[in-house]
Amino acid sequence: METTLKINLLPNTPKNETLTNILSPHGANIVLGEQTPESLVMPLEPSPTTLFGPRGACLVSENGPLWVSDTGHHRLLGWKHRPERDGQPADWVIGQPDFYQEGQNAKGIPQANTVSVPTGICVCGEGLAVADAWNHRVLIWRKLPQNNNTPADIVLGQADFHQNQVNRGQINTAADRMHWPYGVMYHQGRLFVADTGNRRVLVWNELPTCNGQPADYVLGQVEMNRRDENGGGSPTANSMRWPHALAIWQDNLVLADAGNNRLMIWQGIPSDNNTACSLVLGQVNFEEAQLNQGGYFPTPSSLSMPYGVAVMGKWLMAADTANSRLVGWTDGLSLGKVAQGLTGQSHFRSKSENRSYGGATRDSLSWPYGVTVCGETAIIADSGNNRILLWGF
Repeated sequence: METTLKINLLPNTPKNETLTNILSPHGANIVLGEQTPESLVMPLEPSPTTLFGPRGACLVSENGPLWVSDTGHHRLLGWKHRPERDGQPADWVIGQPDFYQEGQNAKGIPQANTVSVPTGICVCGEGLAVADAWNHRVLIWRKLPQNNNTPADIVLGQADFHQNQVNRGQINTAADRMHWPYGVMYHQGRLFVADTGNRRVLVWNELPTCNGQPADYVLGQVEMNRRDENGGGSPTANSMRWPHALAIWQDNLVLADAGNNRLMIWQGIPSDNNTACSLVLGQVNFEEAQLNQGGYFPTPSSLSMPYGVAVMGKWLMAADTANSRLVGWTDGLSLGKVAQGLTGQSHFRSKSENRSYGGATRDSLSWPYGVTVCGETAIIADSGNNRILLWGF
């Protein structure tokens, strides 16, 4: 029996439907990050213009500022205004003494202004939230940082800013602990965290006000102290394997469950523990989990490690990371619906990095990990190409 949402639903898209570009076929308007043949095979030295495997970015408003999780350099980079030219240098750095140094927690102990493998990043009220993955915490700034190394105001997942043990050093998890949180989202007062290593999503009904504040409820596990992959069994409509990013599409919660190679979509926004989702995309049912549905090449209905998800106008978009593409759906959704839109590949059955395993171009992708949207601009963390793309609708 087909599962549907309360929104206007249409039958599955015919297999012969014409492919539609999600983003401009002319490619990105702005490319940040130096691009040389060596930059794709060797780590890049940190500077105001280089990026190394960035996994998250957000444009606060259409005019800026822009904040980027420069994951491989263990820092956040900030542009005071929306960048206007390729390779424009950043104005601010958080996490390192200056633009030319790197290392987890600036080669010291964790602080309120250091990071270790920062990933998801989002506007959070009047401030900013960052998933500081390898410190097993989320950092929150109540106001947007406007200077180098501005310290965060609140830490979640740890008791204070100087701790960084998995689940606070305990075997079991709890409502105030984290293990590799990779995704953050703030929506209508609620904070959502993809607590990836604990195979769950934590939700705070209001923006936390103190360090280590426990979450109010959990998705993906039956209780706050459980952390089993897929709840200890096979995939279901409740379970998760590698939750990574979140979005809201037509007032419905969407999660990129990378480990199960699918998007999970709830009817509305769940408010109780372990609520089952209403449908999935990327798989034909709730029990399947193989990448590309068991095939080597992708199809319009398959996904391979989707690490990002975002909404742009009529489009629900997934960063289909291991297929080096963005895929999109519009209008009504149904279980396993075929995607109508594509960006980064010339056709749905290609998964080559940069279309043909060649050099990066303005309209190619290589392992895109993150995608967010501001107005009519998609901000893509094109990790395999060590760059950020600002790409028009």
